[in-house]
Amino acid sequence: MRELFFAMMKEEWRLHATMFGSLSFALFPVLIGTITFMGSLARPFLCEVIPGPALSFVVHAQFLLLGVMVGGFGLLGQEVMNRRFGQASLIAYSSRTLPLSDRRIFTVFVVKDTVYYFILWILPFISGTALAAPWSGIPFSIIGTITLTLTLSFLTGLALVFLLSTIYTRSLLLVAGVIAAGVLLAVLLLVAGPADPVYLFPPYALSRAFSPGLLLYSLVVVAVPFALAILFMTTEYPGSEKHFPDRFTPLVSRLTGFRSGPMVAKDLLDLRRSGGLVGQSLFSFALPLALIWVTLVVLARVLPSTPVLVNFAGVAGIIGATTYTWVTEFDAIAGYTFLPLGTGDLIRSKLVTFLFLQPLTVTAVLAGAVASGDYGSLLPATVLALSVSLYAVSVMVWLTGLWPSVMVYDARVLAASVVLVGPVLLGLIGAASVNTLYAFGSLGLLFPAYLFVRASYTRWEGWEKAFT
Repeated sequence: MRELFFAMMKEEWRLHATMFGSLSFALFPVLIGTITFMGSLARPFLCEVIPGPALSFVVHAQFLLLGVMVGGFGLLGQEVMNRRFGQASLIAYSSRTLPLSDRRIFTVFVVKDTVYYFILWILPFISGTALAAPWSGIPFSIIGTITLTLTLSFLTGLALVFLLSTIYTRSLLLVAGVIAAGVLLAVLLLVAGPADPVYLFPPYALSRAFSPGLLLYSLVVVAVPFALAILFMTTEYPGSEKHFPDRFTPLVSRLTGFRSGPMVAKDLLDLRRSGGLVGQSLFSFALPLALIWVTLVVLARVLPSTPVLVNFAGVAGIIGATTYTWVTEFDAIAGYTFLPLGTGDLIRSKLVTFLFLQPLTVTAVLAGAVASGDYGSLLPATVLALSVSLYAVSVMVWLTGLWPSVMVYDARVLAASVVLVGPVLLGLIGAASVNTLYAFGSLGLLFPAYLFVRASYTRWEGWEKAFT
């Protein structure tokens, strides 16, 4: 077990280090720690606006969201590993060649992911918080508690999505049933039960009032989904003969107005046939946005004047921009080298496919308007979400080209992305919070977005590094 664990850790490191260099990847935790240090220094000022418990909830919710986004292995395992690497290329898929069971390998994989992302994300966050403690007003005595509760928040998201992903490989309807049952149970507990709603998020409840009972409750919430995921997991995706009618030709005929119509048609069909459109929409889009919505609703109770829909629209625009990764991470770019196409042509086609996915962003804002009842802000919120999404994706394309998924851990790329997108998003949300009509000012982002995209064509045209 120990040898397998260290082999997986080395594999994970080499995979990321090979993609964008050992130094850049090694600096990523340093960057996280630095950002946390500066954010902790601003805590006294933030607490004048946002009460401490609400701020703590936001931080714990972010680590829950991190666990959710990292935990898509069951889904991505089927799509990425089969389409890009083959089932036996990574240790997680080596049960055929090693005298080890799938469950044993997956158990070690879970432990590896926990340790790996603890070092990559949680430890730098705690280090930055501890270093800033003398000036931020955070007592050293609670650093240990924060370390535990943030780790449990991450593991809660990881465990839940591991379980949902495992169920997803068997039945999409079963996933919908499990989620519906969970939501119904939560609603019943909130309506009929005398318990505090924070107990629906055990790590946060533990951070508020540490007790052995809450600690046991938090551990059970993590352990049970992990155990079920390991019990029912599989890395076997047996091939089956499938017959598809020719949808490519009629789809291309509808896209004749686009220069990259055939490649866009291929991307859309790939997403549909692989199940990625449904799975990614659920795990990488709807679930994170649902968690963000809950966070904003909680904050709105503390700050009633906060326009929830406008804030949600800005964040939805950022999440909407990540749909660009859906059409790049599952595609082996090397296959295009045999075609008379340049990198700019591929980027252009991926961006067109990205535009076809933006109704998801509009749907998210519409759902937010229905949930909040704020229909008067629907139009400016939609404009804000789409403008932010287009600007954020243009920055992503300029910084990462066709490889956003693998370059996200490059410290320089992350820092540049934060600098180029963060202040713009905060400024627009702040202005729209004063008057929702100011959200229409986000249309001004379309011009720099156009410039970023144009620059990316030449920036990546001569790129020869093999992300294949």
